[in-house]
Amino acid sequence: MSAPLQEDFSELTAAMAATAAGVEDCLEALLPQPQGPEARLHEAMRYAVLGGGKRMRPFLVLETGRLFGAPESWLLRAAAAVECVHCYSLVHDDLPCMDDDALRRGKPTVHVAYGEAAAVLAGDALLTLAFEILADEESHRDSLVRVRLIAALAEAAGARGMVAGQMADLALEGAGPAFAEIERLQALKTGALIGFCVRAGALIGQAEEEALDALLAYGADLGLAFQIADDLLDDGASPEELGKATAKDAARGKATFLAALGADRARTQALNLAARAAARLDFLGEKAKLLQRLAHYAVARRR
Repeated sequence: MSAPLQEDFSELTAAMAATAAGVEDCLEALLPQPQGPEARLHEAMRYAVLGGGKRMRPFLVLETGRLFGAPESWLLRAAAAVECVHCYSLVHDDLPCMDDDALRRGKPTVHVAYGEAAAVLAGDALLTLAFEILADEESHRDSLVRVRLIAALAEAAGARGMVAGQMADLALEGAGPAFAEIERLQALKTGALIGFCVRAGALIGQAEEEALDALLAYGADLGLAFQIADDLLDDGASPEELGKATAKDAARGKATFLAALGADRARTQALNLAARAAARLDFLGEKAKLLQRLAHYAVARRR
């Protein structure tokens, strides 16, 4: 149950690059322009969001919505909202009181570039901007769909999702947790937001419940595979490859799949999860091929 060792991801990466460019344009228009005494806040927000990252989460929103013929303009706004939440989480994760990182996406982290106060406020502002985007009627003409998107993102990002995962991550440092605890931690910290991405595309495209269930299962497997790959990269890649510090998880006694399983078993688990994620979308046929390729790419990537 593994992807071919020399699998060609050129079609996928080209599609991801095109999506990233569209989302970048959307974010550029939605983020505030620096002005007034709050200009430093606006600058920090833009620094955190623009010009970096794989935009995998936005790609999931767009590609899932396209399965069901959802309008591109609505999908782009939902993708921009989720990227605001993702970038807020990175800004706060990098703070000295959290993971204390000085490098992100190959450049100084926001608190290094703008100071801790501006970084905290920029993260707060990005989180709330996400809900402002989704609440606008330009994100969907049906107010009920907008409410469902807002509720789903709030759950994925909050105390029953990503924030809960971050707290568990801090609490379990050095504790040597069981595999099930690590799996739950990462399902919250990484998987909840990935799950929202496929849910958002399906909601905007008004997918049937059966299709939504399959996509959510795909998202759960993808999220875990992606996180295991991250753990492996932290141990084996260079800071230049990743654009951030590496080998910090082991030094801090982080609760990682690598620590629980060892490198070989972790890699096998990631490959199996990627294959299972892809298989969950077989019923959609050829139109789901990029999402299926993404599952394998999540494990094969080098950054």
